[in-house]
Amino acid sequence: MDTFPQLLLTAILSSAVVSTVIGIVLHGFKTRAEARAKSRYAWKEQSVVELLAPLNMQFERTSLAFKRWGAKNLYLEMKVVKTGNEAIRDLLLMKGHLIPPDLRTEAGRLIEHYDVWLEKFEKQRLSENPDLNAPFVFVGPDGYPFPSDAEQKFRETFKTYWNDLYGK
Repeated sequence: MDTFPQLLLTAILSSAVVSTVIGIVLHGFKTRAEARAKSRYAWKEQSVVELLAPLNMQFERTSLAFKRWGAKNLYLEMKVVKTGNEAIRDLLLMKGHLIPPDLRTEAGRLIEHYDVWLEKFEKQRLSENPDLNAPFVFVGPDGYPFPSDAEQKFRETFKTYWNDLYGK
């Protein structure tokens, strides 16, 4: 028959073993949660630095070009809008892994618009017989208008992510 001191020692040892096991399990959960949080932070920062900030600058650049556009301006069209459109499309294609999941549909719409615009630009401005009299390359009547709501969502996400990472 066990004596009281033996029972007490067994209870203390059992309690210590259970506490240690619980501590190890909770530490594992905490470590995994911290690793996930660091991973999310690193992905969000990479998304801002490599995709969202450059996109935002290109959106701003092409937007400013359209505001300056009065009459036909081949320089703005060829050097600013075309290069901006290519840069945006290429960023979305090359950095697809950094597109926030809730913006993937918008990214597809932007890519489609830029693909169609660049195709029409090639035909209208760079063919053997370019149409230099057309005021500008426009694909809206062809059923591919610029998805301004998609641009706006990317700009809003950039601001949100930036504020989350770095503050206002």
